[in-house]
Amino acid sequence: MSYGDRMSSTRTARSQERRAEILRAALDVIAERGYRGASLAAVAERVGLTQQGLLHHFPTKEALLVAVLEERDQWDSVPSSQWRLDLLGTLVEYNAMRRGIVQTFSALLGESVTEGHPAREFFTRRYTDVRGTMAEVLRAEYGERLPGGLTPERAAPLLVAVMDGLQYQWLLDPEAVDMPGAVRDFLELLAAEG
Repeated sequence: MSYGDRMSSTRTARSQERRAEILRAALDVIAERGYRGASLAAVAERVGLTQQGLLHHFPTKEALLVAVLEERDQWDSVPSSQWRLDLLGTLVEYNAMRRGIVQTFSALLGESVTEGHPAREFFTRRYTDVRGTMAEVLRAEYGERLPGGLTPERAAPLLVAVMDGLQYQWLLDPEAVDMPGAVRDFLELLAAEG
């Protein structure tokens, strides 16, 4: 490897580290202020950059937001073929240990339902994928009909709605809402004969 190649490799590694640092800071700022209240200047300040320096890595606030969302999904990624119904309770337990990330996700999800929000397309695509994955997980567990008679495609949006709805309730009153327990209760309801 030549000196120039080593220098280029070092610059690339530093740039990737800086991007990761910016994404973590953006996640924190969005969790505190929401997307609309978060500014590039606030994110730049947290990582010791000027706003121009931040724009070198992320040319717009929208680009930064999408990168934050994609990064967050990478942290939780499990290949679709490896998901099992019993892992959902574990995922919810894990989320209960990451309040800031759940708060950021929930705030962005809520804001994204407005027309023109830069995360709207991300969440629309994400929910299409998640519903499809949950339908496959339910199909692997129960076949073409759940014990109560629903098809996996009909039950999948309910399962996703329960998980995301519980997050909102837990964020508002964590002492009153046992997210993992409630998800397990719902899975028992899905398994119950009709």
